[in-house]
Amino acid sequence: MLPKPIHFFLFFSFFFDVQVSFTQSIDWEPQDKIIFEHYRKHIDPIRSKSKELILQQTAEFFLNAPYVTGTLDKNDTERLVINLREFDCVTFVETVIALANTVVSDDLSFDNFASQLKRIRYRNGVVDGYDSRLHYTSDWIYDNVKKKILSEASQRLGGISETKTIDFMTSHRTAYRLLKTDDQMLERIRNIEGEINARGGFYYLPKEKLESAKVDIPHMAMIAFTTSIKGLDTTHTGFAYKKDGKLTFIHASSAKNNVVIDEKTLSDYCKKQKSCTGITVMLVR
Repeated sequence: MLPKPIHFFLFFSFFFDVQVSFTQSIDWEPQDKIIFEHYRKHIDPIRSKSKELILQQTAEFFLNAPYVTGTLDKNDTERLVINLREFDCVTFVETVIALANTVVSDDLSFDNFASQLKRIRYRNGVVDGYDSRLHYTSDWIYDNVKKKILSEASQRLGGISETKTIDFMTSHRTAYRLLKTDDQMLERIRNIEGEINARGGFYYLPKEKLESAKVDIPHMAMIAFTTSIKGLDTTHTGFAYKKDGKLTFIHASSAKNNVVIDEKTLSDYCKKQKSCTGITVMLVR
């Protein structure tokens, strides 16, 4: 048996190495921890309230935060990027869900938030290269339903099946910095597209049905806008938002350049987007 001091030292060294390894795999700025501390104070009074209210208060906490694209693609080696300063539509949704899950887990620490975010953003919650990130929304939904983070509601609401071929990334490799010259990564993404297509499609609620279905679409359900664009499943994400009998959505808007509660109804917004075919609706569990 090892002497106690040595045994303790080895245990501490192992624990410390794991902590250092985890920390080094995360990309964040000091401002992110400051914002996180502000969020903790903001959310603390309602920690025991419903998940729906926690999601709403979390999303509203980031109102007017800047819209910025490409924040996850700045590293040559894939790392978990935490950015509470600025968002695109997907990182906004991921961050809100991860923070809400951190709150209800009863461990409102930055490290737990990082773990929750990693679990949502990556296939099986594991960071293992660019292809381990869930790039396609339908794949992101599939994986997060499997992890019991989301549950599918589109079919129940009267949705129909979309069985189009998903291959936008490999068909437009020059649009993705990490695919432009990496043939091996291109093939890995192609294989993932094959897995997505083998699932037989996904359900969505056609835009013609949004007005009649608005009563049944839950407040703070995660939504994604499906598209007629060849090879692509969705073009935008956010959360359904109900106020004074109006169904709109809260999202990181490229048109407004920040996080907003949209002034249009969900139905009107989709009708005005030429390529929009409808929405997928997911409940945050």
